[in-house]
Amino acid sequence: MTVAQNEGLSQTGIVDRTGIDRSTLTEIMRRLQKKGLMQRRRTKEDARAYAVKLTDEGRRVLGRVEPLAKRVDDRILDALPAKQRDQFMRALALIVGTLERTAPV
Repeated sequence: MTVAQNEGLSQTGIVDRTGIDRSTLTEIMRRLQKKGLMQRRRTKEDARAYAVKLTDEGRRVLGRVEPLAKRVDDRILDALPAKQRDQFMRALALIVGTLERTAPV
């Protein structure tokens, strides 16, 4: 999702946005590229860095799995009473907003 929403972002940028450690992300990217779901290209600004983007097949796969992920999210939230769901979602939004403001650029 992060790559789909930020096409051309460097792998370092993905690390910053997701919190996935660099070595794990490198392995994830290698696997996705091998499956033809992701492309990596060296950036013009820094020959050591890779910019990543989804392939057409990667977009198709993402389109198929998004509804499944939504169902999982809904199932998790269904474990909470309605009032607590709202509180939980507000707390998550606060956490995400704080992390986005404090994440290195």
